[in-house]
Amino acid sequence: MSDVTEAVIARAKKIKVIVFDIDGVMTDGGLMVGDDGQEYKMFHAHDGLGMKMLNKTDVKMAIITGRTSNVVSIRAETNKIEHCYQGVEDKKVALDDLIKKLNIQPEEAAFMGDDIVDIPPMRACGLAISVPTAQSLVKEYAHYVTKNQAGKGAVREVCELIMKAQDTYDAVTRRYFE
Repeated sequence: MSDVTEAVIARAKKIKVIVFDIDGVMTDGGLMVGDDGQEYKMFHAHDGLGMKMLNKTDVKMAIITGRTSNVVSIRAETNKIEHCYQGVEDKKVALDDLIKKLNIQPEEAAFMGDDIVDIPPMRACGLAISVPTAQSLVKEYAHYVTKNQAGKGAVREVCELIMKAQDTYDAVTRRYFE
């Protein structure tokens, strides 16, 4: 984690929940809609494994997204993300609800977003994260901007960052080396 600042590591050590936006964070931001109106999203396997590894720690995961899609529900279920807020107009209100449900402090939450609607929850949490393709203004509010692109390993990078900061990464990955 030599490219991660000590300030980001200190913030990541406190995280008890990481909240992900979907479009432009878990996906590359492209929206595919078929002639039948069905929406399709492409997720990256590396991100999925990162979330499965994070599930082996005490850090919870959540989704807060403005769109509503059955695909998101399936992704959340597949990765054991029990808090999934869809069709949200005010993401800060959803984040506040999640923090209250989990009985944690705002500084114990991380939020990963890419567009202007993500700024309020990013400003309200302890660790604000964005991606390289995020809107410039959003990156100004991020404590950390991933090296990996959205939908191409950015979520995995953040999962690993949190696990390494909290000294759980080696225990989680050890089984792959035995």
